Amino acid sequence: MAEPHKQEEHFDVLTKTGEKTGLSKSRGDVHRDGDYHRAVHVWIFAESTQELLLQLRADCKDSWAGLWDISSAGHISAGDSSLETARRELQEELGVILPKDAFELIFIFLHETSTNGGQFINNEFEDVYLVTTLDPIPLEAFTLQESEVSAVKYIHYLEYKNLLANEDPEYVPYDVNAQQYGQLFDIIARRYKVDNVARSLSLQKQLQRYASVSLNVELTGLSDADKGALDLLIKAAAIMDEIFNLQVWYSNPYLRDWLEKHAAASQLDKLKWAYYLINKTPWSCLDENEAYLTTADSAIKLLPEATRRVSGWKGLEYKAAFPSQKPPGANFYPPDMDKMEFTQWKDSLPEDQQNIVAGFFSVIKRHSESNSDSSSPGSINHLEGPKYDLYNVPFSQEYNSFLSKAAELLRKAGDRTSSPSLRRLLHSKADAFLSNDYYESDIAWMELDSKLDVTIGPYETYEDTLFGYKATFEAFIGIRDDKGTAQVLEQNLPMDDAYKSKDVSAAPIRVVQLLYNAGDVKGPQTVAFNLPNDERIVKDRGTSMVMLKNVSEAKFKHILQPIADVCITNEQREFVDFDSFFTHTICHECCHGIGPHSITLPNGKKSTVRLELQELHSALEEAKADIVGLWALRFLTLQGLLPGASLKSVYATFLVGCFRSVRFGLLEAHGKGQALQFNWLYEKEAFVLNPDETFSVNFDKVEDAVESLSREILTIQARGDKESAKLLLQKYGVMSEPLKLALHNLEQIQVPVDIAPEFPVANGILGKKQF
Repeated sequence: MAEPHKQEEHFDVLTKTGEKTGLSKSRGDVHRDGDYHRAVHVWIFAESTQELLLQLRADCKDSWAGLWDISSAGHISAGDSSLETARRELQEELGVILPKDAFELIFIFLHETSTNGGQFINNEFEDVYLVTTLDPIPLEAFTLQESEVSAVKYIHYLEYKNLLANEDPEYVPYDVNAQQYGQLFDIIARRYKVDNVARSLSLQKQLQRYASVSLNVELTGLSDADKGALDLLIKAAAIMDEIFNLQVWYSNPYLRDWLEKHAAASQLDKLKWAYYLINKTPWSCLDENEAYLTTADSAIKLLPEATRRVSGWKGLEYKAAFPSQKPPGANFYPPDMDKMEFTQWKDSLPEDQQNIVAGFFSVIKRHSESNSDSSSPGSINHLEGPKYDLYNVPFSQEYNSFLSKAAELLRKAGDRTSSPSLRRLLHSKADAFLSNDYYESDIAWMELDSKLDVTIGPYETYEDTLFGYKATFEAFIGIRDDKGTAQVLEQNLPMDDAYKSKDVSAAPIRVVQLLYNAGDVKGPQTVAFNLPNDERIVKDRGTSMVMLKNVSEAKFKHILQPIADVCITNEQREFVDFDSFFTHTICHECCHGIGPHSITLPNGKKSTVRLELQELHSALEEAKADIVGLWALRFLTLQGLLPGASLKSVYATFLVGCFRSVRFGLLEAHGKGQALQFNWLYEKEAFVLNPDETFSVNFDKVEDAVESLSREILTIQARGDKESAKLLLQKYGVMSEPLKLALHNLEQIQVPVDIAPEFPVANGILGKKQF
């Protein structure tokens, strides 16, 4: 009887840029046709000895037999993920079982070769992972796959680099040029040859960009019942920090706990912790998300069962890894998922399910990862299509352990408060945390009429730079200032009437003294927010906004006024005032709620601006709110609705604000949006650079320039025109020479970039010490 034919391994066929095409082909056909495909390389590095683990390829291998090579490697089969392939190859070849947070993707290398007279073409994207162990793994702890590996050994990384550079015949060849495989050695060298004194000075300089401000809010206006509720609300808000830590990156919670535990070990460790408290991640918000920490700084985790047991050895200790490049999809999507894979999966689903997977309140996972982690995807409310590895998990299940605690606290706080509207909000928000349906709680938030002002839940989508779909958790607790206003500007917007909304609602404004914030409040602090972002509610009920008055006052005093002293010409410096800054912020938030949201595309399909513009939406929306807010101030002033307002003060203060926001960096939505506005207005000669390197407003040209940019952005949004949005941001959302000059001058006198708030009231409730 003939033996059954062994099915040949299939690979996913990729584009030349490394994205999945949706096609798969057999291994032989891929190499015959020169199709792009993907493989993994895994290096095990022992930190204490600076050694890399090498494996000796088995003599029976069809390539490079009997030569020393990478710790572990293998092709990614069709439908499999990169990270799970890396984990599987390490287990199969060496008998090492590690969780995903042990694997650090350090670079992707495109290897293009042709052998056998052009009969074997290898166009391979190689995902290079680094596993950092504290000490070398005892050689007897490995379980070698005889068909693949004959032996293993450790070698110092510099000795190994030298052997490769000299093309030693006992080693599989790799190009150690810095632009090729030499990246591995350069990364290790940079990571461990660090001057701690210089590093401490660098962190001190980064910290000095934030002015520490204590926001000590009086509670005298609160009833005793609301004071009792406040304690519970602060504790519920603190849980938003725990969820946000996990939303940023899956090993981020371990990093946070490790840095806090070791903060007193040295001056450098104290600085690491202090800067982490501001950024809440290992990536610096004000430095285009450049990593200020490496995996070498991260938590050490012990796995006694990761390998074969060895007498006298406690087990494998590794560093919980995070990538040097901030992941565009944060922890909302599998780290190796690309946009094409998600889009093809989403498009395979029914329309109602498409809306859910592209919605605010879920994470996307892989079946393959769930199976390898021994979790049961069958018990999860997942949406899937045939052939696809992806599935959807609602926040209510993904973060259930946190949300259950927060819901209990909110319900108890609602029971205590004397305000009916606050009670309704807290009870409905508690229900939403467990049901994943936030519609009713968002309506209750909009109708809140309480001295104690509360915003808590998943709202902003800035962390999801892959699509801009997924919301992060945040909380703002404050005392109402009882001053506010509302305006409807929609029907006068500078855009064609065909695009204007007919049923937009007024946006009530709540002015608040902030006493605590948590969750997605890292880096530069918000001075206001306009919510909800749910397009259904925006369409049905409009939006509401919250103005953080004490935060705005602190920013004006510590940042805007010093910027004006450096960057604005003497003749116009007197026009810069707090009222203009605060009023423009109100208009900015108001203008988030007007203009295009739910739209009809040219082909007649109903959609939203967010879904069409995807990762470009946040930056363009911030620019829209800013520039249309500036247009709105002129409109309201001319209508006599802002008595005493000075348009010269409005424009001069806006110019100062440009320099403030651009300093957040062009990877941040507000910073990129502000660069777009400044450069447009500068090109139109509305902003002028003077010979003494100060700037001024050309009051004769600024109004037309503001209106023209407002029209441009609003029209792009109304059409859902992603290509035009891309071109606009590429041309104007850049660090131009005038901006560079202004930022250089501010750097010379070290004007703070933003504030780092301290919350004495909340810290007393939480038992936190001031750092």
